[in-house]
Amino acid sequence: MTCDITWYGHAALGLKTGGYTILIDPFITDNPVANVNANELNPDFILVSHGHGDHLGDTIPIAKRTGALVISNHEISVWLSNQGVTTHGQHIGGGHEHPFGYLKLTQALHGSGLPDGSYGGNPAGFLMTTKEGLKIYFAGDTGLFSDMKLIGEEGIDMAILPIGDNFTMGPDDALRAVKFLNPKHVLPIHYNTFELISQDANSWSDRVIKETGAKVHVLKPGESITI
Repeated sequence: MTCDITWYGHAALGLKTGGYTILIDPFITDNPVANVNANELNPDFILVSHGHGDHLGDTIPIAKRTGALVISNHEISVWLSNQGVTTHGQHIGGGHEHPFGYLKLTQALHGSGLPDGSYGGNPAGFLMTTKEGLKIYFAGDTGLFSDMKLIGEEGIDMAILPIGDNFTMGPDDALRAVKFLNPKHVLPIHYNTFELISQDANSWSDRVIKETGAKVHVLKPGESITI
């Protein structure tokens, strides 16, 4: 009952579970801290939390090259399908059984909009239950919200949370999010990509360890963990 998680910097992640490879928010080519080429990534599925360019990233060329199914909200899914990408649209609160497991979209307090100005629907997070029963919560770009307590009631094995501030939760609110979610493991993301979202993740990790029971994994871009 394991899942391999790789952080490519910013909010770009790779997951391997049940024989499938999943990319989340594949901002690679223009990501100043990514140490991988988008052409090296061969996912079976791509999850897109919202339409901003630093999350949509390389979704279109990767999906067209690999045939990966892109899962996002309905509006982004329609926009991508009109560009020749195979998609599966969902919406907040809705779940679906995919080959890799059950995926539910959760709310995220953030903005919308696609790179060409099209309406991108509501931003979302993802709550994944793998075939092996692991529960992984990817918060997406979001501010703190009290309903994270409800998500925590699911029994979270891994919470992947932004800590960069300015555009998302900062360290203080991300610590409160850990307390709401009560996960076994935590992975901080969406920081140190640009000067505006610079944070000391190790200092934040020390606070989380001191004040909660979670194990924190501070990765460098390209590093992986197994849970």
